[in-house]
Amino acid sequence: MTDIPVDLDKHRGMAAQKATDLRRALAEVENNVRELREREADLENRMMSAPATSWPEAAVKARYLLNLYAASLPNEDTRHRALVAALFDDFAKLGGDS
Repeated sequence: MTDIPVDLDKHRGMAAQKATDLRRALAEVENNVRELREREADLENRMMSAPATSWPEAAVKARYLLNLYAASLPNEDTRHRALVAALFDDFAKLGGDS
């Protein structure tokens, strides 16, 4: 008996190896999506738990909501996309961001 593990993937056909790789990649993506949703829920709970104490804090919340809104816009809706971009520019100018 040896202490070296046997790589069983090498003993299977290419189709089985590709199927295994796809299952592993899908499981990793699903795990990442779940973690992202949990982090988003935590962020949203933190944003709702306390009111903003300054305009910059309120702008952070507004940016988050505007990004959600912009992500839901169809690609053809260039007018609303431009409006969101202009508002982000205003936030940057008024907030002193570079």
